[in-house]
Amino acid sequence: MRRSYDHIPVLSRHVIESLRPAPYQILVDCTLGLGGHASLLLEKISPGGTLIGCDFDPRHVELTHAALSQTTAPHTTLHLRHSNFAALPTLLTELSIEKVDGILADLGVASPQIDDPTRGFSYRRPGPLDMRMDPTRGQPASTLINTLSERELIESMLELGDETDAPAIARLIVERRRKNPIVTTEALTAIICEARDFTLLRAAGAKLHPAARAFQAFRMLVNRETGNLERLLTVAPDLLKPGGRIAIISFHSGEDRRVKQAFRDGLRNGIYREMSPEPLVGTPEEIQQNPRARSAKLRWAERA
Repeated sequence: MRRSYDHIPVLSRHVIESLRPAPYQILVDCTLGLGGHASLLLEKISPGGTLIGCDFDPRHVELTHAALSQTTAPHTTLHLRHSNFAALPTLLTELSIEKVDGILADLGVASPQIDDPTRGFSYRRPGPLDMRMDPTRGQPASTLINTLSERELIESMLELGDETDAPAIARLIVERRRKNPIVTTEALTAIICEARDFTLLRAAGAKLHPAARAFQAFRMLVNRETGNLERLLTVAPDLLKPGGRIAIISFHSGEDRRVKQAFRDGLRNGIYREMSPEPLVGTPEEIQQNPRARSAKLRWAERA
């Protein structure tokens, strides 16, 4: 059975060193998950601090609220919301909070979401082809897979998944869906493996599964992850106090490029006064303890 690593927050030491949380501060955890980073931040801002957490997945908010409410120190405030972090300005307005001391975003999918076959994130587990982080809204992956043009499928896999075999995969998807709609993870996985000339047995033993990049691309497309990140990068400076910090953990080269460029532009324009010169990555010991850290990169910036 696949082990869940969400109780081990990725790059936790770098998160604390980058955000420098302290008592009485107001912090935002944009990607609450199961509260790994949030619990560390709560400890550092106590007493007198305020932690605001939001997550796409309503189940995460429910579970994390139950866990963190029991451990929140006296005189420390906790606000958890089912919300897209692209709507962070609205969320802060609702809480009558104008600016914060720090913002954290840990991009990507949570292990429990992958582990649950009914969510449709995994190419290793049979289930409906859904992939929505928020199952209460939006279109499932099956709708996009069966309606996007061949060109749109190619562009999505190239941009969001760095999938060099995108043309062959898209061609076979279009061919197969003419006969039957593609509605399960195993059907899509089989098509991708065939297009990339992998047997399912060989794919199962590969260091990087042949469907990994395409599944990543479709997940990011379904959840509009690129647009949400760009929105966060745009609004964050206006939400940070002078000297406030933002830290973003990415797992995809396209996301990391966007974060780096936004921080560099902010530094050049006087919006930020400092940023991490290079991305911070996991140590060999952390990667061994938590494999998610292998592809994680953290960048931070400080508001001027």
